[in-house]
Amino acid sequence: MTAATTLPPLFDDLADAARAAATVARGAAGAPLDSPTPATEWDLRTLVDHWVLYTSHGLEHRARKADLPEELVGRDFAAEPDWPQRYAEELDRALAAWRDPAAWQGDVDFGGGMTMPVEAVVGMNLAEVVLHGWDVAAATGQTVEVSDRTARSVLAAVEQSAEMMRQYDGFAGALPVDDEMPPLERALRLSGRDPHWRP
Repeated sequence: MTAATTLPPLFDDLADAARAAATVARGAAGAPLDSPTPATEWDLRTLVDHWVLYTSHGLEHRARKADLPEELVGRDFAAEPDWPQRYAEELDRALAAWRDPAAWQGDVDFGGGMTMPVEAVVGMNLAEVVLHGWDVAAATGQTVEVSDRTARSVLAAVEQSAEMMRQYDGFAGALPVDDEMPPLERALRLSGRDPHWRP
């Protein structure tokens, strides 16, 4: 991919997901951090810390092919009163990193001989932004609003990676789906989430 090459359509989906995630974060400001979440083993603090770390800082570092520093891995983002604003700013930095066509070149090496095409990895990151965005939204009385195209991309990523994610306890067992359901609902169900969950 050269500098003159148009970025993959997945970039626009990522930008749409980041916009939606920033909106959910602003709506979650001030919510009790011990609130229950759809990720039943996590309270809101744990969920927000994971969401912020991997869907903004992790997303940026993935584009730069760099490891996350320990300072970020151990940080309690949710304890910072302005975490929603900081998260939105870091999402912008992550998108800026993915605007570089070089970020989309080659495969991602996970070690142990495991590699994946970069677009497949971005698809998984996109799903994490939206699915954990939905988790935070559900826990704080909100909805996550993404375009139909973004929802279809999330569904495709979930379909592609669901079994692998379950092996690493990233997803719970799938709930029943049918083709009449909207794509985001199908993605939620395939990832083990109940779209009707309430605190």
